Amino acid sequence: MLNIVLFGPPGAGKGTQSQKLIEKYQLIHLSTGDLLRSEIAQGTQLGLQAKKLMDEGLLVPDEVVIGMIESKIADNRTAAGFIFDGFPRTVPQAEALDQLLQKYDQGISCMIALQVDEEELTKRLLLRGQTSGRPDDADETLIRKRVQEYNTKTTPVADYYAQQGKFYAVDGIGEIEEIFSKSCEIIEACQVA
Repeated sequence: MLNIVLFGPPGAGKGTQSQKLIEKYQLIHLSTGDLLRSEIAQGTQLGLQAKKLMDEGLLVPDEVVIGMIESKIADNRTAAGFIFDGFPRTVPQAEALDQLLQKYDQGISCMIALQVDEEELTKRLLLRGQTSGRPDDADETLIRKRVQEYNTKTTPVADYYAQQGKFYAVDGIGEIEEIFSKSCEIIEACQVA
């Protein structure tokens, strides 16, 4: 089974790249952002809690996110694999994901990190905010806070996967197809290993 962690700050292009990887490798997309937005749209208690935190530029608690992910994995046990988009964001989440996958005799195949500098991220998110309707993409102060929180909390996750020999960096600036091609080369190498 192919399990990929797609890593990168808000606006790095994870959504675009994950769609292409899903189509090519027939993976199930596990985007914590999509799962949370679905809960918000349904007006669930979880969704209301998540909206409050997201509107402040903060992350949703680990146990909530991990519970949603376990439910998706349990519902899709015959899948070719999963692409984790926007998760894990902390070392405890990465450890919890490893433990969760072990319950299903699986593991992470590789982590692909899309790397984009803060100024480019801010520009991309402000543009996205003009069409997405998401308030967290329309406010430059919130955007910078999200990127700062991402950098503070998630850099150790890259180190966690690097220690396992599963971390691969890809330049997230450039043509979409070029970034996709580099990601596929990494995945092919991980499948052979």
